[in-house]
Formats: sequence, structure tokens, C-alpha cells
Amino acid sequence: MPKIAVLNVNSDFRRLYSRGRSYANPALVTYILKNRAGNIRIGITASKKIGNAVERNRSRRLIKAAFFEIKENIRPGFDIVFVARSRTRRLKSGQIVKIMYEHLKTAGIFYD
Repeated sequence: MPKIAVLNVNSDFRRLYSRGRSYANPALVTYILKNRAGNIRIGITASKKIGNAVERNRSRRLIKAAFFEIKENIRPGFDIVFVARSRTRRLKSGQIVKIMYEHLKTAGIFYD
């Protein structure tokens, strides 16, 4: 199982937004970029457009729970940022898992 680190530096997020590949859905946007570290680094963002703090935190928790369901299948060496959208707060974790799986499968970062 690959080690998972957290992205929490603004420059890392900006680098992913500018250089990374993006995959969009009405409920979730995923940015993916290969890194030189041998681990997976993830970041989760939710802007104030989502709603108040309770709704933003719920969206982040849903995305985090969905990621931890599929993390064993992801190849190491990638930075991933998930951006919550307004529909994220209305979905269940299982629906977000399907969207996330689709994005990561399209990106080709799953083990075969």
C-alpha cells in the first residue's frame, strides 16, 4: 500500500491547477500530476461557493471517505487535488466514489 501525504502548501495547489490534467464532473473536479516523490499526495478544497462552513466540511469529509475506499488501487507517484462543487454536498459517499473512480481510471493511475 502506498504512503499517502497531504498537500497543504499553496504553491503545490497552484502547480497542480496550472500543470496538472483536470477531469470535471458537476459534483467534483480532479487535478492529477505526476510527482517525483514515491508516494501519493492529496489535497481537498471547497470554496465558499459551496455554502457555509458546515456544508464545506461535509463536502471535504465525503471526498476524503470516498478516496480512502479506493486508495489501494492507485499507483504511487502522483499528486491529486479534489475540488468540491455545489452538488457535492447533496451526494452520498458511494456516488462520489463512482465519480472519483471514473476520473482516476480515465487518468490511467490505477493498477491494472
